[in-house]
Amino acid sequence: MVRMGANISATAAAAVVRGPAQLSGTTVQASDLRASAGLVLAALVASGETIIDRVYHIDRGYEGISRKLQSLGADITRIHAPSA
Repeated sequence: MVRMGANISATAAAAVVRGPAQLSGTTVQASDLRASAGLVLAALVASGETIIDRVYHIDRGYEGISRKLQSLGADITRIHAPSA
């Protein structure tokens, strides 16, 4: 989320998030299930387009998340990387 403009600092014991911050769309990488869900929510409020790579984490824990968010009005599209 820092890549998107969030003001976050972390230590071994805690993370401090300062806001408000205007988030901007960019390319990010899903690293685990909960972080992936957080990236989706951040992308929904960010200006511009956000691309989330490695969405298999999201798929593992949130069945049909794209469809469900679209039903709530989210502008979200699944894209597939071109085959090599």
